[in-house]
Amino acid sequence: MPEVLKAPLVVEFPFTRSLGPVQSAFLTGLRERVVLGVRASDGRVLVPPAEYDPVTAEEIRDLVEVAPTGTVTTWAWNHAPRRGQPLTTPFAWALVRLDGADTALLHALDAPGPDAVHTGMRVRIRWAEERTGAITDIACFEPYDGEPPQLTGSTGEFENPVTGIVAAARLDYTYSPGRAQTAYINALGGRRTVGERCPSCRKVYVPPRGACPTCGVATDEQVEVGPRGTVTTFCIVNIKAKNLDIEVPYVYAHIALDGAGLALHGRIGGIPYDEVRMGLRVEPVWTEGGRYPDHYRPTGEPDADYDTYRELL
Repeated sequence: MPEVLKAPLVVEFPFTRSLGPVQSAFLTGLRERVVLGVRASDGRVLVPPAEYDPVTAEEIRDLVEVAPTGTVTTWAWNHAPRRGQPLTTPFAWALVRLDGADTALLHALDAPGPDAVHTGMRVRIRWAEERTGAITDIACFEPYDGEPPQLTGSTGEFENPVTGIVAAARLDYTYSPGRAQTAYINALGGRRTVGERCPSCRKVYVPPRGACPTCGVATDEQVEVGPRGTVTTFCIVNIKAKNLDIEVPYVYAHIALDGAGLALHGRIGGIPYDEVRMGLRVEPVWTEGGRYPDHYRPTGEPDADYDTYRELL
């Protein structure tokens, strides 16, 4: 069996959210080196603050200042920091219950090694030199054995409050397409399209999935399909994508390759966009070194009869 493919993938996008009064006060407070929690209906002070009471589900806004010092309740050592994490050298992820709070805040703890960290140790906030109203205004926690400092007496009212944040969401992972799609991708490298036939219903799935979603049985019989096919449905794209060097308008279509029991999608070229139609017969166009068809173009054959592809709409 050929080696199953795998590749590192990254999903990344900026996440923008507006802030309500509680989160706005909390983040603006961090900008001003003040830590604010919120008092719940049972009297507990929640840090970081919640917008709704965890017991009654009612909105809560009773802000309470807590100290920038606290106690480690639990921790885990991070021996290999990753890009974008608070520190570039090994550190501990710690849950810290700040003095005056009843819940713990998760953040980095700067320590020389895991032997220097323990549950119950006293720590304090190390503030970032430049603060903008974000959780990163807390650079990290650091060991501290002094007394808690005097509170500022803040009520949560600040000038120029933070009303929204933009956070970078990122997911790094290794993707493997599995046995069936590995064979499909390898075949595309040879300008062939290969599907798999269900041993029960006999439908040929392209791209193959390794199992029939209708019958629930494994598929392993490979079937070469196409290269020609029929446009079943299509749409005209009028908004230019940032990552595609294609002028709008253009057409994306579902294409039922000859011999396939499932339509796949592809771009239609070589014909004005307003002449693309259901039943149009097309064939793939490959670019030099391409691992998949760049687009599909008309073959010049008569349009396919509707009855030949209606089950594939």
